[in-house]
Amino acid sequence: MHLFYQPEPITQLTEDDSRHAVKTLRLSAGDSIAVTDGHGNRHLAVITSADARRCAFRVTDTQTTPPRPFSVRICVAPTKNLDRIEWFVEKAVEIGIERISFFIGQHSERRVLKLERIEKIGIAAMKQSLQSYLPRFDEATSFTDLLKTVAEEQRFIAHLPANASPANLASAVDPGGHYAVLIGPEGDFSASEIQQAQAAGWTLATLGPNRLRTETAALTACQLLNFVNY
Repeated sequence: MHLFYQPEPITQLTEDDSRHAVKTLRLSAGDSIAVTDGHGNRHLAVITSADARRCAFRVTDTQTTPPRPFSVRICVAPTKNLDRIEWFVEKAVEIGIERISFFIGQHSERRVLKLERIEKIGIAAMKQSLQSYLPRFDEATSFTDLLKTVAEEQRFIAHLPANASPANLASAVDPGGHYAVLIGPEGDFSASEIQQAQAAGWTLATLGPNRLRTETAALTACQLLNFVNY
């Protein structure tokens, strides 16, 4: 069954989804669809008006998916090449993530990020992977301000210092927790940012012996946290 996204009120599809349902999928009145509000509710519905601009439907049943017993939040600096961070967002949503927070670090090459495009990619990935929860996407903020917003109990900063050997992220976490992982920009974190994070209760952790691109590191962290919980 085809899955669509429509926040409240649940009466008709968005214009983009209406066009996709009627023009691309060739759905018509009487066909069954599923609609999620992005908050765990999935509505089973029947199309009542196959209009390519305002496809209306009638809800026949509602199923609620409980939140996962753990949560993943990746805090990442946007990459200079926007395609790379968009790729991360798409794949992270498909794998499973509750929140993506963007920050501008001292070594960041990109200092502006339009969240509207990120949200559209997230919605498309949620529908493609048949999920009922849309992750939260936070506007890019300063590194210092970001640290003030993080309340997750298990907080890690992905960094491999030259004179230390921190634990691998997969072995450092406790299953069933609420996680936040900091991923630095292309130029890595500055020494002062690492000190600031550690002073705020973040723990150094590695993602393996290889040096990873920002978007690869962010996706690796997301996958590891999902893996240890399944």
